[in-house]
Amino acid sequence: MATKLIHPPKSAPNLFHPIASSAVKIMRAHKALSATHSSHKNCSRFSEYPFGLRTIVSTKATEKSFGVEVQDEKQTIQQTKQSLYDALQGINRGIFGVSSEKKAEITRLIELLESQNPSPEPTMNIEKMGGTWKLVYSTITILGSKRTKLGLRDFISLGDFFQDIDTVEGKAVNVIEFSAKGLNLFRGQLKVEATFKIASKSRVDIRYENSTITPEQLMNLFEKNYDLLLSIFNPEGWLNITYVDENLRIGRDDKGNIFVLERS
Repeated sequence: MATKLIHPPKSAPNLFHPIASSAVKIMRAHKALSATHSSHKNCSRFSEYPFGLRTIVSTKATEKSFGVEVQDEKQTIQQTKQSLYDALQGINRGIFGVSSEKKAEITRLIELLESQNPSPEPTMNIEKMGGTWKLVYSTITILGSKRTKLGLRDFISLGDFFQDIDTVEGKAVNVIEFSAKGLNLFRGQLKVEATFKIASKSRVDIRYENSTITPEQLMNLFEKNYDLLLSIFNPEGWLNITYVDENLRIGRDDKGNIFVLERS
């Protein structure tokens, strides 16, 4: 029987032949290089360094945005301060009381300012509080029998309230002005001196030192109720400074009172 020879099949073309593979790599590299070159040409129309312009534009945009935010915040504070001053018109610093609606409006504006306090750690820059300040609002009130006993209904009128702060010596002097009606109209004042020490980043402890009333005629009028008068204006305790800028200061004391003062 004849033996039939079986020849092995011819090899199929090697698709991954080293030469063919190298050619593919060269083509791909050429294509990538062309794309990169094209991209670089496009970028070179704006800058020698493709990302340089973008970085500069982003930085300037950020600076501009920050500047607008700061300006808007200052404008908001000024608007709130103006609204507060408007609300305080005609209430005589609130010393003889205000309606609940008016008090709520004033309190809301004060809290809004406190939330935007530009000096959150005021005692760390205590020199900002130095100088003379004038009281424009307080929740301290003189009502009913107290007002009658002190003669503050008709005979004696309240004038301005000033506070002079010496941050170097740690002293504060409160001056309450009065005028008395009669045959001879005269003016006088109650002066209350105190010292203070920094207790925290926003609080000072206050110690009463002494007080005087001048002239003598005014002392004669208040003599019987001097303790009552002093109990109203004695600053001893602590004061938390909740807002302070170049011309306005807000504080809250340990008795729950609020004080708003403007630089005089």
